[in-house]
Amino acid sequence: MSTNKQEIGEWGENEASDFLSNLGYEIIARNVRTPRGEIDILAKLDDVTIFVEERTLTSNRTAHPEETITRRKQSHMLAAVEDYTLLHGIDHRQIDAIAVEGKPGNNPLITHF
Repeated sequence: MSTNKQEIGEWGENEASDFLSNLGYEIIARNVRTPRGEIDILAKLDDVTIFVEERTLTSNRTAHPEETITRRKQSHMLAAVEDYTLLHGIDHRQIDAIAVEGKPGNNPLITHF
């Protein structure tokens, strides 16, 4: 992955985390690795653990960020969530997606699914 893509991805993840924090979510961790995948953002709201897949694109000319979450990615995300919830004994969980459109230095368009 190129440095520019990494920078855009990190920026988008920061924006998504800030967005959730401003809504009252507690950010527990980011980039959580499990044997079967990675969870971008792990948050908590009340007694519910929220697993978030974050996607950032600088332009929606070819697709919107949420459209890049393929069935394969969804399957990996679900497997990672299952691993994490079993390991940590989590009963109340939710899986969300956050789409971030824009570039660093500008206000992004954020959509929370």
